[in-house]
Formats: sequence, structure tokens, C-alpha cells
Amino acid sequence: MSDYKQVKLISIYMYISELYEMELQYCCQRQSNNSSPEFTDQEVMSIYLFAITEQKYFQIKDIYLFAKEYLHSWFPKLPSYQAFNNRLNRLSEAFKTLAIGLFTNYTPENCDLKTSLTDSMPIVTCMQKNRKAKVAREVVDKGWCSTKNMYYYGLKLHLLGFRRPGTIPFPEFIGLTSASENDLTAFKELFGDNIYDRVIFGDRIFFDQSYFDNKWSEQNIQMLTPIKLVKGETESIRQREKAYRDLYSASVSKVRQPVESFFNWLNEKTKIQEAQKVRSTNGLTVHVFGKIAAAFLFLIF
Repeated sequence: MSDYKQVKLISIYMYISELYEMELQYCCQRQSNNSSPEFTDQEVMSIYLFAITEQKYFQIKDIYLFAKEYLHSWFPKLPSYQAFNNRLNRLSEAFKTLAIGLFTNYTPENCDLKTSLTDSMPIVTCMQKNRKAKVAREVVDKGWCSTKNMYYYGLKLHLLGFRRPGTIPFPEFIGLTSASENDLTAFKELFGDNIYDRVIFGDRIFFDQSYFDNKWSEQNIQMLTPIKLVKGETESIRQREKAYRDLYSASVSKVRQPVESFFNWLNEKTKIQEAQKVRSTNGLTVHVFGKIAAAFLFLIF
């Protein structure tokens, strides 16, 4: 392993160890005689994150085999694959805390704190539309992804991110829902009560005049979306308003387009959308928030 990658591994391990002492340990307390295992939680998390960010291994089996082959001198107490996988799943809440902390504590200076973008992306556990979900049934269900023109079983990852002119947005909040959840409903449940003094750009599905009129008066929130056709409107009015509406809708879409680039960047760095090999609810949490943490560690280190 090159000197550069050795420094990266050490940096990630030291960072995780510091956070573990501060807060992550409280997400994975053990009430057993094995409360201090020889192979530590810090080592488990460091191997997982390093293998994704530096080696581009995205499946747990590949991550483990890489560690066994090339990192044994660094982690001599590496357990069996089954034990390693079980340990990862027990750290699901630690990965969630880590991911949220990374984008909460490292907000770039070029973020426009008064302007946000919002959208969602699918996390796919099963793609065949005629098959039923067999994994994490309490959190996944069947949904439709219009951008990919497909039915799938899985989750939706919802983003509310600060706008950064000229580049991808930076997350303020990230949340998960089942695949069938409407994006507007998810926005109301996940983000709506937590933000103030904001102009938000979203897709047409976020249009809800009465809801955002209330948010405007109560929280100074304004949602801008491409214009939807008005049911029952006459053709003459549509033709008269067409030029204005097309220009306005194109302007809104142009501003919100970087949120799609954010999801493309996240998936390119981590393959977060591909969760077909996940076998448990905790494993799905590790898959999502572990990949998010890895992506933002890539930016930090």
C-alpha cells in the first residue's frame, strides 16, 4: 500500500477514534462480558470507510477480502467474515450519527444559507416489479422512479441541501422513507418544521399552495416549483400565459438541477443506490449512512 494511502488510513482511523470517544460509543453500547473486544468498533468502521473511499470496494464481502489480504498487518485481530459483517450491522446507529455529523459540522463557506434545493433518489433492494421484498420489510416497499422509468422495492433518500452556485448543493438534512412515500409528504414530515427564512427550489410534486402559504406566514419559507397546469383552465388562458410559464419553469428547473448532480455524485462515489445484496434492516442502515459518511470523508480527507 502506498505511503499516501497509509496516511489516509491513519487519518480516518484517528478521526473515527476521536469521534468514538466523544459520541459514537454511546450508539453501540454492549451489555455483555465482551464489552471490550480485541477487534474494536473503531477498526471495523475505519476498514469499511477506507475501502470505499480509497479502494472503491462497495460490497462488504469485497471490503473484507481486501482487509484480509492487504491490511492484516494493520489489523491483526481481524475476525471471520461472518463476525465482521455482524459487527458492522451492530454499528448501524453509529454510522448514522457519523454521517449526520459530517455534513452538520463541515458546512462549506460558499453555501447560500437562505436558499435550498430538495429532491429524492431511490435506494433499490429489489428491481423486479413482480417480486416482493424479502429484506427489511418493515421499512421498504414498492415504489416508482420516474427518472429511471422503473418499479422497485426499497427506500427513498430525501435531501434538503444548501445551494452552492456553480456546484452541487451541500446537505442540511437527509432522511429516509419507504419507496412509495410521496416526496411532498416526506418533506412535510422530515423537514417542514425544522427550517426558517428560506427559499426552496423543488420539482412540481412539491407544489402545495395552502401548505406553503402557511409556512410563508409562520416560518418565512417559500417553495418555488415549475408551474403545474391548472385543472379546468381554458385553452385561451393557457396560450396567453404559456411564454411566461415556460420561462419561469425553465428558470426554476435550472436552479434546482444541481440536486440531481448531487445524487449522481453520491452514487458514483459509493454505489449507494445498489442495495440488492443487503440482508437486514441494520445492514440497510449501514449501507445508506455508511456510504454517505464515506462520500463526505472523501471530501474532508
